[in-house]
Amino acid sequence: MSKHIVEVPEDSEVFGKTVSAFANFGYSAAVRSHGHLFIAGTIGRRADGSIPDDIEEQTEIAIRRIAEILRLEGLDLSALVDVTSYHVDIHQHLPGFSAAKKRLLEPPFPTWSLIGVSGLASPGLLVEIRATAAYPDPS
Repeated sequence: MSKHIVEVPEDSEVFGKTVSAFANFGYSAAVRSHGHLFIAGTIGRRADGSIPDDIEEQTEIAIRRIAEILRLEGLDLSALVDVTSYHVDIHQHLPGFSAAKKRLLEPPFPTWSLIGVSGLASPGLLVEIRATAAYPDPS
């Protein structure tokens, strides 16, 4: 099996000091395999490590982190084919999540599943988004 680990640079402006989480928790930001990029769950933690109280800001940060990982691989958000997001208090936060998502994503949209959860890795986190992107077919 052919696979390539995508590494977020230590000096990433988008991830900031949170880049250390990959090594600390033993996972990769993304893995390229068989024409797809599998992106680990991303959260709305600011580059300084703080967590916004607002679902719209958390969603925007998480999507911008996904966009940064895609950029590192020469892709953009249009390469997304399948996305799953995990939501604390989904009914309360869905309007703010949807507003941020609408601002940042354009058609054609990927498939997207939303799952309500009782909590995420850190207190205060309201959303986590994992995604799969496809590389362009070779011509």
